[in-house]
Amino acid sequence: MSITVNIYYSGKNGAARKFAEEMVSSGTVAAIRDEKGNLQYEYFYPVEDTETVLLIDSWVNQDAIDMHHRTPMMQMITELREKYDLHMKVLRFVSDDVPQADNSFIRK
Repeated sequence: MSITVNIYYSGKNGAARKFAEEMVSSGTVAAIRDEKGNLQYEYFYPVEDTETVLLIDSWVNQDAIDMHHRTPMMQMITELREKYDLHMKVLRFVSDDVPQADNSFIRK
């Protein structure tokens, strides 16, 4: 059972996008993706809100998230959030198998 965390970073004057771009260009995103237990770490831009970036961050379990939170990268991420004066909304989801009845609606 995996855990997915959606983090909405919001700022002003393109700050959230600059944050995401710096996370990628600094190699931090690649390093997080290489961490044991990471399943997904991707940024998306909401079509209707140019001042927000969505991070979809998925892990095999809570232990993997806790280990990630203890890495030195977290200090760097925290500093970047401050640098860009970002505010966050966080939603957590626990995975569930897709019910058989839903498969007819999923185009693969």
